[in-house]
Parts: sequence; structure tokens; C-alpha cells
Amino acid sequence: MKRSKAEIVREYGPFPGIDSVHGLTFDGERVWFASGDKLNAVDPESGAQLRSFDAIAQAGTAFDGRHLFQISDGRIQKLDPQTGDVLATIPAPGGGNDSGLTWAEGTLWVGQNRERKIYQIDPETGEILRSITSDRFVTGVTWVDGELWHGTWEDEASELRRIDAQTGKVLESVAMPDGVAVSGLESDGGERFFCGGGTSGRFRAVRRPKRDTPDARDANEPVDSTSE
Repeated sequence: MKRSKAEIVREYGPFPGIDSVHGLTFDGERVWFASGDKLNAVDPESGAQLRSFDAIAQAGTAFDGRHLFQISDGRIQKLDPQTGDVLATIPAPGGGNDSGLTWAEGTLWVGQNRERKIYQIDPETGEILRSITSDRFVTGVTWVDGELWHGTWEDEASELRRIDAQTGKVLESVAMPDGVAVSGLESDGGERFFCGGGTSGRFRAVRRPKRDTPDARDANEPVDSTSE
């Protein structure tokens, strides 16, 4: 397994009136993050907070190219990013124990924290299509270039992990600095991961590790469509 230390390239926040950052996602222009009772949009270049709307937002957030998805009290809500209106609701697989959320090639991927699971689910019905077991708590999840990554936060330590989407085997580990938590995770589709900072009220951009050699990847594995 390849190991490295995280290179934090930028820190965002703290933001007025926000104590915690939970899930987050990237819509190609803005980073959206969940702060408990709101979803907030931030310009990743300037760091300016652009807008927010009320939502039950205490866990993972995702974007499918048109809509936001938010884990909210044991369910996943599909939201209009312009108005915040709830367009549809499906059950979340963990029944309230879910943490991370991302979108890839037509499905949602849900991280479960203490159960140490990642589920691929049907976004229309909530049906579980695949289950992956981790050996650490799972916070955020994201796909980029055919790679499945998830965040961990356990025993006061956090890391980013690239795993085999079939077996859950850890292929790469990126350790965060002491005292820096990862409560949510999303790729920008390129060289940055956005990492929620939990009760710090901040989130951070972490440089995605460079590949030493091309990985052998299953052509059927999904690629993060939000980067397109």
C-alpha cells in the first residue's frame, strides 16, 4: 500500500454563524457544504460564501450535474440547487447512521460511519446495489478517474484512502496532519480533494497524490461524472 502525508493547499473558513462542516460536494463551479441546518455555496477560488438555503444537512452531500442530494435524518433528499426545494426523497441505507455521499455514473454512493461500510444505491428507489466493507470509520466518499476514495475519522486521526471498489482493499493512504479531521470528501475532478473539517467550521483543499505508474483499472468502474 502506498502511504503519504496530505498536502493542504488551501483552507476555507471559518464562516459566520457556522460551527461545523459535514458533507460537501462540487458542482463544477462552487463547493457546497452542509452545516447542520443549511447548505452553503462557496467560490473555491476566492473563498467567498456565495449563498445558502435552509436544509436538514448533518451528513453527506452530492451533486449529479443538475441536482443536489443531501442525507437528512435517515433519508436522502433530492434538492433544487436554485431554490432548495425538495424534489424527491428516498430512504438512506443506514437509517440515520450515514455519513458520506457522492454521485458517480448514475448512482449514489453512501458512506456509513460506525458500520464501516460504503453502499452503492439506486437514486430513484434507495435499493442497495453494492456493499463494500472498510476497516475504519467511513466519512466522505468520492470517485475520480475511476478511483474510489473515502475519508476516515477515528481515534482522533483522519486520512484519505483509495480502495478497491470490489474488495475494499486499501490501495493508498494519505494521512492528514494531527488534529485535522475529515468529515466529508469530494474531488474537483482534477488535482484537488475538498475535505470537510468537522467542528472546526472549516473545509480544506488537499492536493490529490500523483500516480507513479498507471493503475490497472476495471473499465466497468464508474468515473465521477461531476467533473465533466
